[in-house]
Amino acid sequence: MTTLVFGHKSPDTDSTGSPILWAWYLNEVRGEKAEAVLLGEPNTEAAFMLKRWDLPKPRIIKTLAEGQPCVIVDTNNPAELPENVNDADVRAIIDHHKLAGGLETKAPINITVRPLACTATIMIDLMGADAEKMPDWAKGAALTCILSDTLEFRSPTTTAHDREVAERLAADLGLSIPDYAAEMFAAKSDVSAFSDAELLRMDSKEYKVGDKSFRVSVLETTTPAMVLDRKAGLMATMETVAAEDGVDQVLLFVVDILREEATLLVPNDLVKTVAEKSFGAKVSGDTVLLPGVMSRKKQIIPNLAV
Repeated sequence: MTTLVFGHKSPDTDSTGSPILWAWYLNEVRGEKAEAVLLGEPNTEAAFMLKRWDLPKPRIIKTLAEGQPCVIVDTNNPAELPENVNDADVRAIIDHHKLAGGLETKAPINITVRPLACTATIMIDLMGADAEKMPDWAKGAALTCILSDTLEFRSPTTTAHDREVAERLAADLGLSIPDYAAEMFAAKSDVSAFSDAELLRMDSKEYKVGDKSFRVSVLETTTPAMVLDRKAGLMATMETVAAEDGVDQVLLFVVDILREEATLLVPNDLVKTVAEKSFGAKVSGDTVLLPGVMSRKKQIIPNLAV
């Protein structure tokens, strides 16, 4: 039976590229039949990666058959996975996020969770010498994942090892990291084709803080004005998205990659309280600037308070 490899819902670059990488490894190196799949439409940067390296978009699934063999990458949080994930046969987890708990497996499994910035970095480590067999498209996908998750080494999640692996991949491909990252970020920043609701869900994760539940959305861009010019529509849509998704509030952080800061939209008193208690910010309008805040995983989620 084919093993499905997938990341989290609202797939970003790492949750699109890493399943493709691991499916290649299982198929070509370990001789196990595997298929990369997605749990939603890839974001603009992930779509750029697929086009740039001439990769077919993996098919999108919503549920899993009972007993379906699978490998989960770039998450271990059941809230970010199909609702019936515990009915499947989860055989491995490869991740770089904190343990969320709640997953049940049919038998003991291999779990690798390491404090690195990118799942693709971990995968290359796990492949060992076999990573040298990766074709250029796989190296290109891995490089894209690492540069995305590290924001070209600007993110506080970046480790020396992530940088070392990225630089080695870029050298193998004959690519300039600054030039290639600029291409990636330009693709990520063009969100003109998406509705307000799509933007709020594009790169988002659900988290509970006390008795409140949030959809924490992050839009990383080199042109924040493109998003902030749509502020009124985005804030008006937050209530609808929250109701449809069963959360109390949507939190939207617009991350300026070049200036290394985030702008949080503040549509109501609840978000104002979150901004003040979580980041020590003083809120006087419908946005608040958070200097130095770039990482949802390391700077936003751990600090959220209500």
